[in-house]
Amino acid sequence: MNYGISKTISLPFESAVEKVTEELKKEGFGVLTTIDVKATMKQKLGVEFTKYVILGACNPPFAHQALLVEEQVGLLLPCNVIVYEKAGKTVISAFDPLVMTKILENDGMNQIAEEVRTRLARVIEAVH
Repeated sequence: MNYGISKTISLPFESAVEKVTEELKKEGFGVLTTIDVKATMKQKLGVEFTKYVILGACNPPFAHQALLVEEQVGLLLPCNVIVYEKAGKTVISAFDPLVMTKILENDGMNQIAEEVRTRLARVIEAVH
């Protein structure tokens, strides 16, 4: 199952994280959490890991709409966007919100998920 929207670019990792954050803002998302996986793996396990960050992005109006339609959707929020290095390139991926519509079986989520997916796809597309 394909559950993400992804793109591989030549932009350096740090610049990609900044650009993704900027593009998320343009689409109405704020970054609630930033998890530096590389630093966490080093600190907690003493192992080296590639540069990898998980951004917990939230668009409050859409989150509100989704929570009104399905209280349990909070288990799937915020929208995770990841940026990591692979083979000298930078990969950007976002969780595809349409996947959650298959899990929830609530038709009220379809329109919300489609709009959020459109916005996340524009974020991914804008970073190059």
